Amino acid sequence: MRALVSDRSDVTAATIQPGWLRRPAFDMNFIGGVTVLALAAGLAGMVEPRLFAWVLFFDVWLLGYHHVVSTFTRLAFDSDSFRQHRFLVIHLPVVVVVATLGAIWAFGIWVLPTAYLYWQWFHYTRQSYGIERIYRRAADKQALINDYVTTRALYLLPLFGILFRSYQQQPEFLGMRVRYLPITEPVLWISGGLAAAAVGAWFVHQCVALARGRWAPAHSMYVLTHHTVFFAGYLLIEDITIGWLVLNVWHNAQYILLVWSFNNNRFKQGVDPSHRFLSTISQTRNVVVYFAVCLAISTAAYLMLGEATDQLDSATAVPVTLVVYMIINFHHYVVDGKIWKVRKPALRKNLGVDS
Repeated sequence: MRALVSDRSDVTAATIQPGWLRRPAFDMNFIGGVTVLALAAGLAGMVEPRLFAWVLFFDVWLLGYHHVVSTFTRLAFDSDSFRQHRFLVIHLPVVVVVATLGAIWAFGIWVLPTAYLYWQWFHYTRQSYGIERIYRRAADKQALINDYVTTRALYLLPLFGILFRSYQQQPEFLGMRVRYLPITEPVLWISGGLAAAAVGAWFVHQCVALARGRWAPAHSMYVLTHHTVFFAGYLLIEDITIGWLVLNVWHNAQYILLVWSFNNNRFKQGVDPSHRFLSTISQTRNVVVYFAVCLAISTAAYLMLGEATDQLDSATAVPVTLVVYMIINFHHYVVDGKIWKVRKPALRKNLGVDS
């Protein structure tokens, strides 16, 4: 038991700060509201299959497109960001296009949904780990948090989830044919055992922290929602596509709120004349304008893509649309891996956890 507990000495302080990133209302929506929304989306798809298409449509339109545009508020909505990330905005898309088309030429169109299946799993896991690190930095210094146990639980449950999906070998994912890693039953049992042990150890540590009055509410609640969503998306829900929907809604909504918080913190001193547009819409009083601008840009961009593919015959439109959307996703995954490094002091400052 002692091995699961931090080696900090016991304290007598009666109050442990919750460790919110902003205010309770924001964090409860970010942690709990987003999770409820994601689980409700999955439940709707399971209970009434005819609702799935509508839920997917609103997820892609209101969250997915918006989530990609949110990235560009960090890359290209002001001159300083554009200069800093010039390669990611101008040159990286060319690299991604060439690599994607090269992969199709070498292996066939099946490589795109297959690559997406595994890359989005890694991307979602890494984003969640990054958010856990943010809440870790915001937590009270006297709270008991075992980073070793937490990190292994965060990674091992999603790993078991994707191995389970690979073992299932469901023939289609998002209506597309995919190929899976060859996972044997012993590998599945071992990975499941490790995941159960890691998550179990994390729960034991939470009990110890609660008993000592040194529980970190915000951090612990976030990690709990991580376990809940990945368990539901990969293990509880039988259909791989409906399970993906739960994770996708959760991931997209989190990202949109996190980027808004970043921009809001960046310009918390008020409108910056050097970055007037972004700093103006990022003010708290303009939160509705901020989301409306992002949604308008994303809607216009994807409507233009839709119009362009509509000019093609049906036999060509489907694969072309798949290629275009996967290129956008793959570019986004690479960019996110570069710009969201919590160890960077400037990023921590704009996230409000620079202490």
